[in-house]
Amino acid sequence: MDFESKANTPTATDNIEFAQTTTTRKPLELLRDTEALLRRQTVATLSPILPPKLCNRFQASSSLADDSFKELVKIDLDTINDFELRPVRICVGFSFVGFGALMILVLLLYLNTFHPELSTVEQIRQYWYQYVWSVSLGVTGMFILGREAMRPMPKRRK
Repeated sequence: MDFESKANTPTATDNIEFAQTTTTRKPLELLRDTEALLRRQTVATLSPILPPKLCNRFQASSSLADDSFKELVKIDLDTINDFELRPVRICVGFSFVGFGALMILVLLLYLNTFHPELSTVEQIRQYWYQYVWSVSLGVTGMFILGREAMRPMPKRRK
């Protein structure tokens, strides 16, 4: 009897060599090229079926996107420091908190408009999933804001 495992035998797949990239592209260049590839195909597909006025606007917005991405590619991500990103992180935190609160408000408006016969406990029991998502967004935003509040400020020169 042969109890040797055949899983240890070398196969043709063990000797695969993957092609190495010769140039390193920046992430914004990859984003620009990927987005442009998808957008141009979409514009080419939708242009014949759109009304002429809408088609012109559609193509104008496509060329505006090209111009915007050309400017974005010029940004060197390595030169952006942590302190310059602070206002953006604060805005994202406030956006999460605000959107979570807005979702809860819309959910309460929906429940009070279309299901006034349900008590608060029954509403939460029936729509707990939506409540959890809304509250989780708000809590995530609060964590982002708290993290920013606890970050040390850079020392200023005199």
